Amino acid sequence: MSYIKVLHCTFCLKHGASGLSAKSVLFKTEVKNGTFSQHIARISTSQCWNNKALTTPIVKKGKNVPQDTRLWKEMPSLDRKNNVGQYCMMLSKFRLTSLVVMTSMAGYALAPAPFELTTFALCAAGTGLVSAAANSINQYHEVPFDAQMSRTKNRVLVKGLLEPVHAIGFAAATSTTGLSLLYFGVNPLTAALGAGNLILYTSVYTPMKRMSILNTWLGSVVGAIPPLMGWAGCTGSLDAGALVLGAILYSWQFPHFNALSWNLRPDYSRAGYRMMAVTDPALCRRVALRHTGIITGVCLASSYFEVTNMWFALESLPLNVYFMYLAWQFYKKSDSASSRKLFRFSLIHLPALMLLMLVNKKYWSSSDTQEQRDSSKAQDLNKLHDTKRITVLPRGPIVTAQESEAE
Repeated sequence: MSYIKVLHCTFCLKHGASGLSAKSVLFKTEVKNGTFSQHIARISTSQCWNNKALTTPIVKKGKNVPQDTRLWKEMPSLDRKNNVGQYCMMLSKFRLTSLVVMTSMAGYALAPAPFELTTFALCAAGTGLVSAAANSINQYHEVPFDAQMSRTKNRVLVKGLLEPVHAIGFAAATSTTGLSLLYFGVNPLTAALGAGNLILYTSVYTPMKRMSILNTWLGSVVGAIPPLMGWAGCTGSLDAGALVLGAILYSWQFPHFNALSWNLRPDYSRAGYRMMAVTDPALCRRVALRHTGIITGVCLASSYFEVTNMWFALESLPLNVYFMYLAWQFYKKSDSASSRKLFRFSLIHLPALMLLMLVNKKYWSSSDTQEQRDSSKAQDLNKLHDTKRITVLPRGPIVTAQESEAE
């Protein structure tokens, strides 16, 4: 038998333990069948690991710095008056509303009618206010589901920065103002399109998100109506050109949203949203690829419907082909990187396509349209051979002349 006098526990000192007793500790050792290590382990556990000093972190206190040892702290007060502008922008989903207003402005600018700045501004403002109202009502309905998603858990209603009554009041004020601007400042057709889109988004699309994957197709219709509002605001009617623009916006929604939802599948699954990326991932990729091809075809046919000239079909082709290539990569690889590339390029693709359509606009006013049609008809008549022309003379003067000669 032998005794070893240990003055310091080096194991505990290395791990930051403090407050150990300065008294000596005697370890009884037996060099027999390895019992030495067993005694050390048992004594170390009883003396060091059970010591309360190990569970207390070392805190270096500065001079005159009070330490807050409370287990709870007060929540910061909600200063709504000073942040009302920021909260309203969050309720309206400002970036999404800006995209909606941009497509409406593009529809107005591409319409073959004289450009009026006042009507253009009223149409853009009314469309933006109606979109803000729709987004506010959407957040009001989806508070319990937004709280379960990482992307939406910081919205103002989820965090309690605003009460639900504030969202309803904001939606009522913006929808009333926006529809009034569209009805009295633009025309009734534009106001009717805005009211219909508001009802479609809040009362049909929002609840359908948790019922069927058809919500994506319905949401694409919602996204295709704003350019029709701009077109109707300029011309007062809807024709083939407006449908071409609406078809481009309708098809653009699928690669844009399907690529976005691909990386949000855990969130959508947790909240119970029935998106293609969750319920049928293969369909999600196929639909995205299919609609990039439809966009290319519609752009090539836009000159046939007299929305743009032939140069637009050629200039937009590289842009659309690259869009199809990214959709093909997303279809084949089906990973986060390819979906992220497709989504980011979709944000560039739409403004670039609208700009090209504006540069290559065929008719700048309705009078130009009528004059060009009349000139084309005159050219067609001049091409006819003289023998194939039929001249119609008024009957009255000829009869009168014959009667005078007979007399």
